[in-house]
Amino acid sequence: MSQLSSRAVGVGRVLIAVYAILALAATARSIVQLAGRFDQAPVAYSLSAFAGLVYILATVALIRRGRRWYVVAWVAIGIELLGVLVVGTLSIVHPEYFPHDTVWSFFGRGYLFIPLVLPILGMLWLVRTRPRPEES
Repeated sequence: MSQLSSRAVGVGRVLIAVYAILALAATARSIVQLAGRFDQAPVAYSLSAFAGLVYILATVALIRRGRRWYVVAWVAIGIELLGVLVVGTLSIVHPEYFPHDTVWSFFGRGYLFIPLVLPILGMLWLVRTRPRPEES
C-alpha cells in the first residue's frame, strides 16, 4: 500500500507544494539569521526557526497516509494559525517585541500574507479529505 495520502492529489498537491516552499524559505531564512545575527533579535529569529519546523511537519503530515498523520496535520496547522495570529497581532500592538520580522510578523506581510491564508486553506482541505474509517 502506498504511503502517500489521498490528500496529495489535485488541489492538495498545490497546497503541499506551497507548504514545502514556505518550509524551505522560512527554515533557510532562520538558519541565516540565527547563524549571523542571533544577538540582534533572538526571539524573532527563533520564532522564524520554529515556524519553519512547523511548516516542515505540516508538509510531511499532509503527504502521509492514515489517521495519525491526519491528526498531526491538524495539530501542525492549528499551531501555525495560532502562531500567525498571536505574533501578527503582537507585532502590530507591540512592535518593540519584534525589532526584526519573523515569518509570522504582521500576519506574514513579508511572505505576501501567505502564512495567514495557508492554514485556513489547509484546514479546509483537511475537512474535505478526512480519512475513511478503514484508513489507520
